Amino acid sequence: MELQSARDSGRFKEVLKKYTNPVLLILDEWLLMKVSEEDSANLLELIHKRRKHSSTIFCSQYREEEWYEKFGGKDNPLTDAIMDRIAFDSYKIPIESLDPNRDVSMREVYGLDPSLAQ
Repeated sequence: MELQSARDSGRFKEVLKKYTNPVLLILDEWLLMKVSEEDSANLLELIHKRRKHSSTIFCSQYREEEWYEKFGGKDNPLTDAIMDRIAFDSYKIPIESLDPNRDVSMREVYGLDPSLAQ
């Protein structure tokens, strides 16, 4: 994650400012992979700094109930703090499929061959 490499190189405040300043930050593919404890600390700081000053949209393939485990659940002491900051003053817009049996990927919608993906 960029924030961790910035912390390691001594540029953390500079890079954090880059993500703190925008009025709207959209985090797409949110929690696609499990988050390490180091990344959790960085995310907590970012989310805390943006809270009540700007808007953040979290786009995820997972329901909010599944986010807790993606942060490491009870094994990560920062999980509750992160989830509290995200949930407080938030609006949730769950998008559910009308017919899960007919779901198709965007590649199929646009006629792209997944075997040719890079």
